[in-house]
Amino acid sequence: MHITEISPDQAGLLDLQHAAYRVEAQIIGDDRIPPLHETPADLLALPLTWLGAFDDEERLVGAVAWARTSDEVDLDRLIVHPGAHRQGIGRTLVKEVMARAEGRGIVVSTGRGNAPARALYEGLGFTLQGEAEPVPGLWIVRYAC
Repeated sequence: MHITEISPDQAGLLDLQHAAYRVEAQIIGDDRIPPLHETPADLLALPLTWLGAFDDEERLVGAVAWARTSDEVDLDRLIVHPGAHRQGIGRTLVKEVMARAEGRGIVVSTGRGNAPARALYEGLGFTLQGEAEPVPGLWIVRYAC
């Protein structure tokens, strides 16, 4: 696997994002996750920096995107192809963002019921900061590192 910067119009990125968020929707029992419903135009409009993870056959198997301010990195999304779960791709991508944070704090949110994502962030040293209900019945948790 190799990791490189990509653009939001990277071939296969939106399909990968939809596939990954369908898995989270199944885990948390709610499909109202905004990235699950984004269009190509939505993706292009986001002011995010992207990294892609490619397998040995140059297939996009994961991606991470973040926004940076002077004092914080907001890890906006972490997506891994459902067929590539539990291979360390998500962990590697988050660690790469951590290495690029240049001393800034990092925050991330995920579905409250998404135990695999929560375990990943907690295993990387993120601490729970709280939870919120952005829309009725859809709970998220926020972590910081």
